[in-house]
Amino acid sequence: MADSVLIVGASVAGVGAANELRRCGFAGRIWLVDAQPHLPYDRPPLSKAALQDETTSLQFHAREHYAKIEVDLYLGCVAERLCPGDRELVLQSGNRLKADAILIATGARARLFPPHRCNSKVHVIRDLDDALRLRGLLKPGKRLAVIGGGFIGSEVASTAARMGLKVTLVEAAALPFARVLGHEIAARIAKLHSDAGVELICGVGVEWIETSVVGQRLFLGDGRFVEADIVVAGLGSLPNFEWLEHSGLKLENGIVCDERGWTGMPGIYAAGDVASWMNPGTGVHERHEHWTAAREQARIAAQSISGVAENLWEEFVPYFWSDMHGVRIQLLGSAAGADDVLIVHEDKEKKALLAEYRKAGELIGVVGCNAGAKTMRYGAKLTRSSSRHAPA
Repeated sequence: MADSVLIVGASVAGVGAANELRRCGFAGRIWLVDAQPHLPYDRPPLSKAALQDETTSLQFHAREHYAKIEVDLYLGCVAERLCPGDRELVLQSGNRLKADAILIATGARARLFPPHRCNSKVHVIRDLDDALRLRGLLKPGKRLAVIGGGFIGSEVASTAARMGLKVTLVEAAALPFARVLGHEIAARIAKLHSDAGVELICGVGVEWIETSVVGQRLFLGDGRFVEADIVVAGLGSLPNFEWLEHSGLKLENGIVCDERGWTGMPGIYAAGDVASWMNPGTGVHERHEHWTAAREQARIAAQSISGVAENLWEEFVPYFWSDMHGVRIQLLGSAAGADDVLIVHEDKEKKALLAEYRKAGELIGVVGCNAGAKTMRYGAKLTRSSSRHAPA
């Protein structure tokens, strides 16, 4: 069993692993290293409450918590390289930290709009500083163009519309969330945007963005253009693993791990958005990008380091949620590969909806809109089948 653990990345996975190590009775030294100077904070609110409310607290814990559980914080410290054989982390400052076990939880960064197709400012939201910069710009009456209708893009569009901005959302696919939820449910989500006054342009991409005399102009692939004062891109994420390219770790759309977060190198683990865990049911490595997956991987990896085996990745049911236009959307399991979608509950007055996804007659997922209790009751039904299907 390890006597010391070094956690690289104060993400939900990194902080979760530190807490879980102590819960498991690990009594050794724990370092938590992160490139940002801020106390570790939660990221889902960055595209929602943090954009409109200066009083929103994002911190996982107060500083006193880390002192209480004896976790040494190294904030504002950039990881430069890893020496797995020596289990040593080299910081950009030149300092070196060694431990018996190292957990990498450096998360992911926002995918940028291609700079060669733009001579104007395009914002992204991935960290606290991104959100603070954007919050200072979002004023009622301003024109906001959002590129990408996924989670970040749709949540920003929703928040800005509620703040009184004129919002245009450009999505290259036929509908936002069509790949994740299927066409029928995605159409319901799209209606939330249009009902809230968001102009939704689908099935076309943005080819070029330039500064114009009236702000910024987005040229679309079909010849149209959109005028805006502010442009935000929500184009997905990329794992933060470039600093590991010469480490010897296997890197393929994330740090390749087994179903307990082990990288194959003694004492080296990874969890969260940066990790690509093996699905025991399919044998396929998958990089999950949702809060609940990162939290569960942190728990499992910490248990592996502690010599405890309480939770199994194969029992995890994929889950995500999103809030937009006053509606909470939740997906348990997966809609991928579903050949039948059945709406089992609907209340238009409450904007409530519950739909089941089935594949060859087997329940593989359920999506709920403003139907939290009904949705979460499906957890036990999905446990047995979730590991056999790739996540959405």
